[in-house]
Amino acid sequence: MIPIDFTGKVALVTGVGDNKSFAWYIGKALQAAGAKVVLAVHPRVLDIVQNLLRTTSDPDDVAARKLPDGSDFAPVKLVRCDASYDTMADVKLEEMPDAQRRHYSKYTEDYSITGAVNAVAQEFGGIDILIHSVAFSREITKSLLETSRKAYHEAMGISAYSLVSMVRAAAPHMANRPGGASVVGLTYVAGEKVVPHYGGGMGTCKAALQMDAKQLAWFVGDKNVRVNLISAGPYGSRAARAINKDFDKLIQHAADHSPLRRAIEPEEVANTTLYLCSPLASAVTGQIMYVDCGYNVMGT
Repeated sequence: MIPIDFTGKVALVTGVGDNKSFAWYIGKALQAAGAKVVLAVHPRVLDIVQNLLRTTSDPDDVAARKLPDGSDFAPVKLVRCDASYDTMADVKLEEMPDAQRRHYSKYTEDYSITGAVNAVAQEFGGIDILIHSVAFSREITKSLLETSRKAYHEAMGISAYSLVSMVRAAAPHMANRPGGASVVGLTYVAGEKVVPHYGGGMGTCKAALQMDAKQLAWFVGDKNVRVNLISAGPYGSRAARAINKDFDKLIQHAADHSPLRRAIEPEEVANTTLYLCSPLASAVTGQIMYVDCGYNVMGT
């Protein structure tokens, strides 16, 4: 047996908003393997995530925290991070809607990508693993033809360019770490094929993310930092069901037409992440790993 041991490693996981997401399961798997896990969450959901990590009132939430050994998922730190902003100089409170401005004016820390990454690196002495699980389009329920220019640009900045920004900020703190460092992002087959319901420009965002990841693999490879993506099959997260009320039908279609004849489990995405971040994948970079029960190879 070849163990995967991340003892002493620092893992920064972005994009956790609830306890059903891939990022949540990835964070749990990294902790189970021994890593110190830091969650970088959107400023407005930090309280929600904290509650999910503490609550005892809902049995499902309690069960969602459990690791294989029976212990609880317990990140060493939560930090606010809004992937819309590379630095605090990009934040324009006066241009925000009133409700958003009221929230953001309360935050005293640096919640930009650079600020969050630097704060984690300074406190923990560097970063070994960076997980990019960030995607957003305010018009995702609209078709591409109906998507506005403003929403399209916003979706591209948050869902694709944020990987560039995060790697740029993290690279100095990930350079030449013992055993190398690893960046893993999440993509979807809509970056390569037409998925009609995946609107708001998100298919194009995933295509950009995939090309950016390949380029980033080159630009940080000399620092012994690897960059890979996981293309996960359809999974019924809260975000996915918000996109399409019939999302379960999409999951069933993929299950019926995949070589393995079943749907994926979020733990399978987390396990592949462990592999990509481990020495077992020391020569793997610039790749897209499909965790979709083989659905991507099929013609339908």
